[in-house]
Amino acid sequence: MGSKMGRPTENPKTETIKIRATKNDRSKLLYCCEKAQKTQYEIVMQGIDKVYNELNKK
Repeated sequence: MGSKMGRPTENPKTETIKIRATKNDRSKLLYCCEKAQKTQYEIVMQGIDKVYNELNKK
């Protein structure tokens, strides 16, 4: 049996990021997901982009 193929993409997600969080941190993330109607991935990436952009202001 061959490997399962997903949709082809120009920017595949090949890296894994794991974090440990407190119950409070996890609750905040889930709250954000619910209110923004976004996935955990989308919320985390939005936060990373926000910090990255603030650090690179010229």
